[in-house]
Amino acid sequence: MKRSVAAIVVAAGRGVRAGGSLPKQYRQVAGEPVIRSSLALLAWHGDVTAVLPVIHPDDGARFQEASRGLKLMPPVFGGATRQASVRAGLEALSKGAPDIVLVHDAARPFCSATLVSHAITACSATGAAIPALEVTDTIKTVGDDGLVSGTLDRSRLRSVQTPQAFAFEALLDAHRRAIASGREDFTDDAALAEWAGMKVSVFEGEAGNVKLTTEDDFARAEAKRIASLADLRTGSGYDVHAFGDGDHVMLGGVRIPHERGLTGHSDADVALHAAVDAILGALADGDIGKHFSPNDPRWRGASSDQFLKFAAERVRKRGGRIAHLDITIICEAPRIGPHRDAMRQKIAEIAEISVDRVAVKATTTEKLGFTGRGEGIAAMATATVRLAWSW
Repeated sequence: MKRSVAAIVVAAGRGVRAGGSLPKQYRQVAGEPVIRSSLALLAWHGDVTAVLPVIHPDDGARFQEASRGLKLMPPVFGGATRQASVRAGLEALSKGAPDIVLVHDAARPFCSATLVSHAITACSATGAAIPALEVTDTIKTVGDDGLVSGTLDRSRLRSVQTPQAFAFEALLDAHRRAIASGREDFTDDAALAEWAGMKVSVFEGEAGNVKLTTEDDFARAEAKRIASLADLRTGSGYDVHAFGDGDHVMLGGVRIPHERGLTGHSDADVALHAAVDAILGALADGDIGKHFSPNDPRWRGASSDQFLKFAAERVRKRGGRIAHLDITIICEAPRIGPHRDAMRQKIAEIAEISVDRVAVKATTTEKLGFTGRGEGIAAMATATVRLAWSW
């Protein structure tokens, strides 16, 4: 029987050592907030059923913008320490308690889906598991006088990462016991679990799963992210649908009242269809007709949301990201302007990207051609996609 898995993303800290005017989890790396990478990894992971962000009370607006379009639980507010923040997340999950809980630092944006899977597997076997790396540097202890007081045996040392994975009920009980005992000084959940008597296993971490702490970390992360998504692709899409009977049109996932409807494939949303073809074009992965044949009765009248979601998922499965979607709708009527922002929001939600990566424009053909005669609506789209470079 498959075990339920929830993830807590700890993002309530201030990150003062990283410098800058923003908490480090909201600073951008290659055009994307650090926290979004951590949230998206878990939200898109097939074995994680719920993702709970724990944020600072002052960061509500920042969080909403950084997480737009991702399927997450409503955030809860953290406490003055990391331990208090994790406990707040555990208590929030306790009503529908999962079997396993992952605890991940928002400031580790380079964790892989494979590492998440390994954490779940290891925890299923032992009840508590953490990713760790062997220490390669020589580690010395230093006294108050500034002199070396000893050299540690590095063969037994490990540097610990997140996500850390635990049997949910056991970790929640350990946190409650710790606070009842006046212990509020644990810097990670493994240390708290050890104090509570849990046996914690170790599995191999990832060298790239670094925690961003200093300004130098951010500089290296910027270079790494740009290098990792160096394959910049552009695709274009175009779609046309004729007017027919009806009282509304679907455009950009938004229902717009109109004296006529559109006929054709699925719900005839020309804007989404053009966007889907643009994304698939950037991937060199056929077109909407290849994946969703207009002759297949399953798609008759279907919502085009699922086509855009499918295309966005194709990008993610190749380790890539949609950097931008630019859509132009061509028609004399209905008026697009009043619905533009709603379309942008809806498209961003479906594709699971931030709204500032979606542009929707409209134009007419000055009464020329089939759109000018009011016979139908056309749309053009351009998709910019970043993929990991491969030859």
